Amino acid sequence: MTRRASFSRAGLVAAIVGAAPAYAMESDGNRFADMSLEQLSDVVVTSVSRQEERLSNTAASVFIISGGDIRRSGAQSLPEALRLAPNLQVAQVDARNWAVTARGFNTPFENKLLVLIDGRSIYSPLFSGVFWDAQDVVMEDIERIEVISGPGATIWGANAVNGVINVITRSSADTQGGQFSAAGGEHDKHASLRYGGTLANGGTYRVYGKYRQLNNTFTETGLDTNTGMHRSQAGFRADWRLHDSVVTVSGDAYQGKLGQAFALPVQISGGNLLGRVTRKLSPDANLRLQVIVDHTERDQPGAFVERLSTLDLEAQHDVRLGERNLLTWGGGFRQSWDRVANSQGLGFLPGDLNLRWSNLFVQDEYAVTPSLKLTAGAKVEHNIYTGAEYLPSLRLAWTPGLDQLVWSSVARTVRAPSRFDRDLHSPSAPMNAGGRMVHVIGGGPDFQSEVARVIELGYRAQPVATLSWSATAFYSRYDRLRTLEPQTGPAATSLLAFENRSEGTTRGIEMWGQWQATPTWRINAGLVLQRVRTTLLPGSQDASASSGLSTNDPKRNWLLRTSHDLTDDSALDLTLRYVGALPAPAVPSYYELDGQWTWSPRPNIDVALVGRNLLHRSHPEFAAYPGRSVFSRSVLLKLAMRF
Repeated sequence: MTRRASFSRAGLVAAIVGAAPAYAMESDGNRFADMSLEQLSDVVVTSVSRQEERLSNTAASVFIISGGDIRRSGAQSLPEALRLAPNLQVAQVDARNWAVTARGFNTPFENKLLVLIDGRSIYSPLFSGVFWDAQDVVMEDIERIEVISGPGATIWGANAVNGVINVITRSSADTQGGQFSAAGGEHDKHASLRYGGTLANGGTYRVYGKYRQLNNTFTETGLDTNTGMHRSQAGFRADWRLHDSVVTVSGDAYQGKLGQAFALPVQISGGNLLGRVTRKLSPDANLRLQVIVDHTERDQPGAFVERLSTLDLEAQHDVRLGERNLLTWGGGFRQSWDRVANSQGLGFLPGDLNLRWSNLFVQDEYAVTPSLKLTAGAKVEHNIYTGAEYLPSLRLAWTPGLDQLVWSSVARTVRAPSRFDRDLHSPSAPMNAGGRMVHVIGGGPDFQSEVARVIELGYRAQPVATLSWSATAFYSRYDRLRTLEPQTGPAATSLLAFENRSEGTTRGIEMWGQWQATPTWRINAGLVLQRVRTTLLPGSQDASASSGLSTNDPKRNWLLRTSHDLTDDSALDLTLRYVGALPAPAVPSYYELDGQWTWSPRPNIDVALVGRNLLHRSHPEFAAYPGRSVFSRSVLLKLAMRF
């Protein structure tokens, strides 16, 4: 097996990913940056089936963003890191807001992609999406990000319709010692401090604090959008290995002040606590228990004030039944106490609501032959709006050779109603219209789950030690998609209400590959071709487009990334990306180049020069002219020290 010469040199690994020979624990946490392509194919992933399985044998369209790739790219936030995944669409909306999706239906309120941090769901039940401005981690502490495009509902439940993103941080055992990182530029300034040590009972820990400031963006006509932010966060993680058990406890707390156009700043705060125990019951059985407590607050002047508290319980049991069968089953319960104080212009009625989700799932992996594996699974998830939802899936994987995998899957998944679909009213108090009291927009009391049926066919291969690639063709059929329909009749309580009067399809192919051109030079490339079509059912008069709720997707996007070790103490990484034109509202296609040059004057010190949007003076990525933000060329200087 041929390893990359310079990528495997201890000095350069130290320079790029924060690991010097004197910091062995730190180096272990960055092992991805020191791997050949053959070793990368042996990386163990957990987000596809909630079991450990080699990436090369995984029957899913999954891309791994390694911690080393993140640090070499210069990404300063989670959405920036997600740009490295060719199977995602990532568009920046303004200084702090992003639109992130897989396989279409993109919008800042994207609701068909499940995002987790260490297995903790960060989606908001308010709209089934993610407030990206409230999510952060120390970027150097990320071990990998597992990005799955395609349905994951059998394992993760409703809302894992088009994909699953799981941000996995490093064990505290891999982050011993101290690290200080600071970066600054015209648009972005941040700093973080982290320290890890050992506990008297054999465990390890780390604590951290970080701060970030983003300056406002400007529109195409030169107006200030007032969408910058100040945000601070602190947290900890502790890990123990106790006989046959692994115990993890972690927590985070944050607060921030977020700018918004034509209104007072948004105030956010929150905290979470996670506890997880994985115990080996026997050589053929494992038990995993997890509990999460989460609290978030969002005061958005002119809209609402939300205080959301959540308790999440999960249990999973894996047992091997003979040589051919691996059975995984479990369940979970999630309770949220949502308290919303409404404004005059916008309201969620009722303001206070208790939300509950419960689920049971089972999945059986059966080896039909040594080279043919069948995986069947089903999940039943219950929510307060639509009751029980049934989420089955079937996967078939065939390994015709040691370095090849052919796989296929079929699945049914749903996007369950959120408070936005059922409880949103604008204005919050009814108004007089033609002699009756109505809201302009009202939640749909009969709004049902959106349904997707998905077929996939994939191929993964590594024909030689220096080249690997993957391709997946997909077709998805969507029923009961959300529309905003006029309401008539004396019993109507709103002029417009959400209904399920649209259907659609997506079809396409996503592919990517890696080539070790020389021992010190690696090239990554990815391409997505897709067609997203939606049609209205007879009689629909959908007003979503005028409300800004419609989705907007390119027909193609691609990226080309080069990682080159120039010397033993310097490296250059460049990412060229292309995004096709968006149809409605129209956004031109664009090319852009991001890069980072890294120099290590000493084994424990890294200096990096990060460039963003280097090809053009400015370009837009999302939303309508003339109010949309444009993103200009920028340079960031970063310093990292380990002690």
